Amino acid sequence: MLSAFFALLTLAALAGPVALRLRRRPAFITGRDGRLSTSTTMALAWTLILVWLLLVILGFGIFAGDGIAYFHGEDGPLSTLTTVYLPLLGGPYVALIAAKAVVGTRVQHGTLAKPGPGPTPGGARPVRDLIANDSGRTDLVDLQYVALSAVTMAYVAAFFLSDVGGGLPRLPEQIWALTGAPAGAYLLNKMAARANPVITGVRQDTPGGPVTLTGGGFHPGPGAAVSVSFNEAETEARSGEAGRLVVELPGTLTGGQAVVVTANGLRSDPYPFTPPTAAPAPAPAAPAQTPAPAAPAPAPAPTAPVPATPAPAAAEPPAAAEPPAVVPQRPAGPAS
Repeated sequence: MLSAFFALLTLAALAGPVALRLRRRPAFITGRDGRLSTSTTMALAWTLILVWLLLVILGFGIFAGDGIAYFHGEDGPLSTLTTVYLPLLGGPYVALIAAKAVVGTRVQHGTLAKPGPGPTPGGARPVRDLIANDSGRTDLVDLQYVALSAVTMAYVAAFFLSDVGGGLPRLPEQIWALTGAPAGAYLLNKMAARANPVITGVRQDTPGGPVTLTGGGFHPGPGAAVSVSFNEAETEARSGEAGRLVVELPGTLTGGQAVVVTANGLRSDPYPFTPPTAAPAPAPAAPAQTPAPAAPAPAPAPTAPVPATPAPAAAEPPAAAEPPAVVPQRPAGPAS
């Protein structure tokens, strides 16, 4: 269990920096046409697998095995290296070198079109390039090469992790066919591929205007012409140059279109295209309406005159109190 954990850590330490480097700068596994190269990627993957196996076996022999004696003997940890694992690695490398030679020669002689890929969001190439042809459609030969190689790698890794101390897993010698046969089919596919036109982009700048196609293989032979069809409605190219065609739409087209270029009797893979629609004309502005004159305000009803209220009379000052009247007293007479 501990040895398997050590093996997984070694794999992460080895593959992690490589994956990060390729994510940032994938030029190492990118072909001359700007796409991810299937043959280069498979050869690199098998190289990493074999280097990982050898590093783990070396570490196990030094720290947990018997040192030098661990590697000796007919049944040593590396006994199947030359009979199983080098052939597993050799198939992808033969396919890599031969495919580069075949494709380069055919492009040089004009018997194969290898235009650059269309732009992608963010500029990074999708992993789907490994199983797709130059038009972006899934290629069965590339798919079986990648799938069988991945299954074989998983098979080797699983058996190795189950018994790290046993060294390289004792796999049947015929297992090399799981990489050799797909690699051979991949190479034959490169040799047999026809020089069909390849469409990598379709653009129409204005609704109803000319359509510009980019790609490769658009050059017709002597006395031949290049035709372009939109959902089987065919038209001839108006003008063109290396990797570029300009055509007029055959009438009014609506909805999605499958664009196909035919040159020298060879048809390209259909390329999806939706013509842009004209922006709807703005609705005419409603005429300004003059507001109706406001009705005159009704005259106020006449009101009866309110009699003026007389001002209250000024209060008279209170009359001064009269002094009491003095009654004169008569002098008393003599008594009678």
